[in-house]
Amino acid sequence: MSTPLHIGFIPLIDAAALIVAVDKGFTKAEGLDVTLAREVSWSNVRDKLNIGLFDAAHLLAPVAIASSLGLGHVKVPIVAPFNLGLNGNAITVSPALHAAILSEVDGDPFDPMATAQALARVVAARRKSGLEPLTFGMTFPFSTHNYQLRFWMAAGGVDPDEDVRLVVLPPPYMVDSLASKQVDAFCVGAPWNSIAVDLGVGHILHFVSDILLRAAEKVLAVRQGWSERNKEVVAALVRAAFRAAEFIEQHENRAEVARILSQPERIGVPAEVIQRTLDGRLKILPDGTMRENKNYLLVGREGAARPDPVQAAWLYAQMVRWGQAPLGPVALEAAMAVFRPDLYDAALGSAPTLGSVSNVVGAFAGPAFDPRDIAGHLRAFEIGRWKA
Repeated sequence: MSTPLHIGFIPLIDAAALIVAVDKGFTKAEGLDVTLAREVSWSNVRDKLNIGLFDAAHLLAPVAIASSLGLGHVKVPIVAPFNLGLNGNAITVSPALHAAILSEVDGDPFDPMATAQALARVVAARRKSGLEPLTFGMTFPFSTHNYQLRFWMAAGGVDPDEDVRLVVLPPPYMVDSLASKQVDAFCVGAPWNSIAVDLGVGHILHFVSDILLRAAEKVLAVRQGWSERNKEVVAALVRAAFRAAEFIEQHENRAEVARILSQPERIGVPAEVIQRTLDGRLKILPDGTMRENKNYLLVGREGAARPDPVQAAWLYAQMVRWGQAPLGPVALEAAMAVFRPDLYDAALGSAPTLGSVSNVVGAFAGPAFDPRDIAGHLRAFEIGRWKA
């Protein structure tokens, strides 16, 4: 008899391993009867997972940590036995803001330090002219998008809490908000940056891989108590997702994967847009200018699927840096315990890996990250040129 599971997801391409696992029958082969529920907002996914309406979820990595620490909501310990994606986000700006930033850039427009400093000059000029602060959309307070925007801005001298406005928008609503001029820019995952470019309402300024070389983005999340009571089910789900990640990362399967994800009940955007994302070759300007980066989105290759507690520590450090969490060894340990490579390894046993690469964060500014000295790491930002 199959084990029924109800799993929530947001229409983003980094849900691919879950969607493909179900639609290609990999979950069924593991004895799982999975129903995928498409949601609009991360708060919906979090709440339904926390109260048990979902058995598992496609979830922002920082939300899993925040839930486990009891930050911003009720405390529900979450574990992540599988990484659904590294990277995959981009910063998209309106045509007007793109022109303003490029007019102030001193150096390479693909250098995030150069654009961050240019943004600081744009912000200063707007303030001098009495204009309203620029508004940037991001998906959730506890999100990689929030931290990536803040990290980039602060590196150039922009205080994200004083010099601009950061607002929360569900991913599917980002494009309409930019088109209606409710926001001047946003940071979101694929495919919504590409949709904005295709519609002519946005220009992709940066891939997040320009800002962080390897950033844990979404995880397969389950409640800790549920995982302890359903160890074999968790292992089966990890194996199915791993098999799907392998399938997705084989180039000859990309067209089929794009068709699967393009279905209205899944992501619901053209397959061609999805395939561009999977191939790491995106249109960044409405005139057809393309940019390629093999690290744009890592679904499984280069060890991306294996959870790394160092990534959790970096996300926790951002929560501390921006006043969302206190710094302390107990909280750090709890944050790192959310990412469970032991469950991943136990599920796969002797299964072949998709590569083995240390998940160093590789930020473009500041010192290398050391999870053993978060206080020292954050002090470097307080006294260095990376201070907002």
